[in-house]
Amino acid sequence: MLYSSHTNSLFSSVSYRLGRALIDPGDVWKGFDCISSVLLTHAHFDHIYGLNNLVERNPKVLVYTNLIGAEMLVDAKLNMSYYHETPYIFNHPEKIRIVENNEEIYLDAGLTVRAVITPGHNGSCITWLFDDLIFTGDSYIPGIKIISTLPGGNKQQAKESLELIMNLATGRRICPGHKTSISSKL
Repeated sequence: MLYSSHTNSLFSSVSYRLGRALIDPGDVWKGFDCISSVLLTHAHFDHIYGLNNLVERNPKVLVYTNLIGAEMLVDAKLNMSYYHETPYIFNHPEKIRIVENNEEIYLDAGLTVRAVITPGHNGSCITWLFDDLIFTGDSYIPGIKIISTLPGGNKQQAKESLELIMNLATGRRICPGHKTSISSKL
């Protein structure tokens, strides 16, 4: 299985599986024992709440995010879970790997993804590119205005990131961070 998606129970966030990598772990379901990498589009709790469960099932998992994302993973106020029912903190900070803009990450089975930093919704936002797929998280959800009013958001950065994403998305299938009924092909 190269690519699949799953709509999670929390805020209709979407998790994607790309080979042995998981993008934005929410609900963790059967078959995740083979996951070796996690790619975060950003570190808000509705995109990370499955991390602890996943790492406990498979201690070899590495988590890829930027420096801001790493800080948010271990702070319930920064990842916004503090303000909801269950504060969440990632219990395995030693598993975090920091990525830089345009860095390529080599995954298992010869797959390579490229991280493009796309702040605006939040400073931890990363858009991941793989062949004809683009994983935009909450930096771009077709038909929905980008939210930049939460802590760490920036309206000007969101506008600049959206322009970049739209250029990168041409001819690619868009994989947003939340379920949408809008067409996902430009």
